[in-house]
Order: sequence, then C-alpha cells, then structure tokens
Amino acid sequence: MEETENQTTQNDQTTPTLSKNAQKKLLKLQRYEAKKVEKKAMVKEQKRKEGERKRKEWEEKLAKASDDGERERIIEERKSLRKERMDQKSEEKEKKIERLSKAKENGQKVVIDLQFAHLMMSNEIHSLVQQIMYCYAMNSRCSEPAHLYLTGCNGEMETQLNRLPGFDKWMIEKENRSYIEALSDQKENLVYLTADSENVLDELDPKSIYIIGGLVDRNRWKGITMKKAEEQGIKTAKLPIGQYLKMCSSQVLTVNQVIEIILKFIETRDWKVAFFEVIPQRKRIEADSEKCQEVVKGEDNEEKEAQAESKKQCVDIASQTNELSNDLL
Repeated sequence: MEETENQTTQNDQTTPTLSKNAQKKLLKLQRYEAKKVEKKAMVKEQKRKEGERKRKEWEEKLAKASDDGERERIIEERKSLRKERMDQKSEEKEKKIERLSKAKENGQKVVIDLQFAHLMMSNEIHSLVQQIMYCYAMNSRCSEPAHLYLTGCNGEMETQLNRLPGFDKWMIEKENRSYIEALSDQKENLVYLTADSENVLDELDPKSIYIIGGLVDRNRWKGITMKKAEEQGIKTAKLPIGQYLKMCSSQVLTVNQVIEIILKFIETRDWKVAFFEVIPQRKRIEADSEKCQEVVKGEDNEEKEAQAESKKQCVDIASQTNELSNDLL
C-alpha cells in the first residue's frame, strides 16, 4: 500500500503541469479538431445532396421525353458532352505534365525548408501543409512553372503531407534530408529568402536555388531563418518589397504568398505587378501614398488572417490539385 502511494506521489511530481498559455493552446487545438470533423461531415452531406439533386433532374428530363427515340437522343447527347469534357481535361492534364517536366530540367528551383516542424503546433503544421498543397496546384497551372523541392520532410510534417490525395505522385523533389545535404554539390547556388537580409533581390538568377522557410507564425521566431543561413554559410536575399510598397505591419509573408510572387515575377518580370497581385490590400499601401491610418493590432493577428486567407484558397483549389495528382497515378 505504501509502495503504491509513493509511486503515485512520484508520478505526480514528474508529470509537468501545463501553463495557462499551454492550456489555452491545447483547448484551441481541441476546438479546431472538433470543427474540422464537423466541417468534413457538412461537406460530405452537401455533396450527397448535390448528387441527389442532379440525379432527380436527370430522371425528370428523361421522364419528359415524348418517346423512346427522344430519350435515346438525350442519353447520347449526355454521353457526347461527357466525352468532350473528359477529352478536354485529358489534354489540359497532358500539357500540365509537360510543363512540369520541362521545369524539372530548366525551371527556377525553389526549396521549401520543412525543418521547423518541431517549433510548430499540430494545427500550424496543418496550415503549412495546406499552403504547400496550394503552392503545388498553383505552380502546375503556370505557363512557366518552377521546380519545387520539399526538404527536411520528416515526422508529423511527413505524415500530414502523405495524407494529401496523390501526394506520392506529385512532380516535385521530396527529401527527408536537409537542403544542405540534398544539394551539397550546389551549395554556392543556395540563397535563403529572408526579410532580415540586407541583400535585395533585383532579379531571379536561373542558376540560384531559392529557399523559403516553412514556418507558420514566424513572429514567435524572429530572425530564425537569417541565423540559420549565416550558420550554414549560404547566401541570403530579400524580396524588393520596400521599393514598391509600404507594408502596414510586418513584411513577413506566408509560404504560398512568396511562391506566388516568384511565379508571378517569372511570368511578368515585374516585381510591382507581382506584389500588387499577391500581397493582400490590408497588408500594404503604395510607396507614395499616405501612412496607414490604422496600424495592425498585432502581428499574430496578421499571420492568422493570412493563414485563413490561404486556407480559403486551398479549399477552392483542392479539387484541381486532386485532378492533377490522379492523372499522374
């Protein structure tokens, strides 16, 4: 009896007590997971209802046919339209695969560094995974896509990525190793993009391999990417945002925003066009306009808003990603 009591006392002493902040984060995560399950069920129900509606419309259309001949004509028209759509999709997919294959040989190389997963909570990792999904779908639609790398892909990050439909068939480079190891023979070409760099990126160098830090809520880890690059002895650069815009708050952008800016610049060769098309209005004012009338209350809120915005984009584009992935199966 005494041994049991002593063991219980020891367990109580060794079990860490969560701080109030940690308890809030845990509660927030639990609510997030509950909402995710609820949303998934709601989407499933909406799809079921939509399927039922379409079936009913089709059955009513057939029932209104005056005779067997008209009914057969309606069925053949539907088959013809379906075949036409499938042929069109097949042609579009073939073109996408051709573009991504060319990008592997000659495209601008861009790395997403995933070695910061240990600094993020599960929901933040999920947010980054959604951004990566959006990046891949967006890149596949570009007339001049980049060639994407995912490096340092391990642990929960790898688990969540593998849950994406068709991820194993994505036309990108997936590395468990760090970029320093995976691209050791090209170290002199590595350039870490970080807002803390003093080097302004005026032009994209086709020989350079640009690295983007895969980190959500960077405001908790200011300067971390710059420090990492300096310790590794690789070059750094920052986007020339300040030459074209004044930011209402931090110049920190989400991963998908940086990727989209790079893709837009490859297409237009114009930084201003790229910035104005990608950076949300709430985050910017033109360089020659008046100061922001209202400073953003907190950079954490800014980051959360950007996450919500990219997540909304992911929902709109997820089906297109799945289509491309399925074509590669």
